[in-house]
Amino acid sequence: MAQKELIVGGGCFWCTEAVFELLRGVSDVESGYANGDIPNPNYRMICGGDTGYAEVIKITYDNEIIDLDTLFDVFFATHNPTTLNRQGADVGTQYRSCICYQNDEELEAAKKAIERAQTDYSTPIVTTLEALKNYYPAEAYHQDYYRQNPMQGYCNAVIPPKIAKLMEKFSEKVD
Repeated sequence: MAQKELIVGGGCFWCTEAVFELLRGVSDVESGYANGDIPNPNYRMICGGDTGYAEVIKITYDNEIIDLDTLFDVFFATHNPTTLNRQGADVGTQYRSCICYQNDEELEAAKKAIERAQTDYSTPIVTTLEALKNYYPAEAYHQDYYRQNPMQGYCNAVIPPKIAKLMEKFSEKVD
């Protein structure tokens, strides 16, 4: 097994975590904060949108079962990468669409994924490609949030359509 990690932000981390946890070959998804300006952030700090942090997920995956290109394709298909600093009603820089790459392989794969995904959108993709400068796990109550709170109003409204997109385009990759 060849474990790798990928860090991406697609708005609320509860939403992206719920999608990627369903994929075969993904062994863990952790909600967190990346690329901000202060050490040891917490949710209250980043909610103001002035810390530089993005809500992200760290995906741990087996690249012998699921490859980087597939992860990027799922990422672009299950959130709106054409809205700057926004996903639905969530607005602010902390909700930006971003890929926090850790090496040249991820950066090049991300650029190619943007080219592939652009054909699905009529407006330009605004996902930022950011070298990972820091990452902090979110508080424990944010981890596996949808699985633990499936009837919570926000989750119930926002996450099922994302999972439906996943199933429509990538059902063969879902456990």
